[in-house]
Amino acid sequence: MTNTYIRAFTENKAGVIQLHRPQVANALNRKMVDEIVEQMEAFDRDDSLRAIVLKGNEKAFAAGADIEEMMEDSPLSLELTNPFAVWDRITLIKKPIIAAVNGFALGGGFELALHCDLIVAAENAKFGFPEVTLGVMPGAGGTQLLTKAMGRAKALEWIWLGQTMNAQEALQYGVINRVVAPELVEEETMRLASQIVEQAPVAIRLIKEAVHEAVDAPLIDGLKLERKNFYLAFASQDQKEGMRAFTEKRNPSFKGV
Repeated sequence: MTNTYIRAFTENKAGVIQLHRPQVANALNRKMVDEIVEQMEAFDRDDSLRAIVLKGNEKAFAAGADIEEMMEDSPLSLELTNPFAVWDRITLIKKPIIAAVNGFALGGGFELALHCDLIVAAENAKFGFPEVTLGVMPGAGGTQLLTKAMGRAKALEWIWLGQTMNAQEALQYGVINRVVAPELVEEETMRLASQIVEQAPVAIRLIKEAVHEAVDAPLIDGLKLERKNFYLAFASQDQKEGMRAFTEKRNPSFKGV
């Protein structure tokens, strides 16, 4: 596949996807979303990589969806094309996904960040769902993901008013993980990724599955999955290596098997 709207490369065991539609502040059209998800899936299949980083540029992560592309949509055209099905595939990615957010992450851009496992944001980052001001609502998971992150009352307030929250507010409400100076966002994101990629890949994958299950499942179901995944970890060579390294007082060398 030839990418038109993204740049993809690898760095220190992480696959990096840079949104590249700068003339419209990385507004997401459907081909761009297809490219992002297909590249995520390609990185997920690559056994040499252990994390995925998603970033924009210094001015914007993604300032929303491509409104011009959506203007002529109808209920029937949306039903037939099902443009949000591709977003569901992000939830199937097994490796950790970390978003590096500078500037605006609005509408579909905010939804894309919320689909990531961790978010590192610049002090100048702005998050929000302005859809209500256009007479519509989030459609790629925004109402669900924001509610799970910050709770019903605050999610309703932000989405109903169509206002933006700054990085400190997003951090306060548990929407993002870290806030740093704009010039340090990529460095901090890659530093976080470099720490994650040195952990045992099998354990990282099992932890991601269990934590995501905890968001939706009743406690008893989450506990059952946690125990199953705990037992599965003992089938890996990494578990043997990790415990052996601990007893030998050395750093482990995890292979992902």
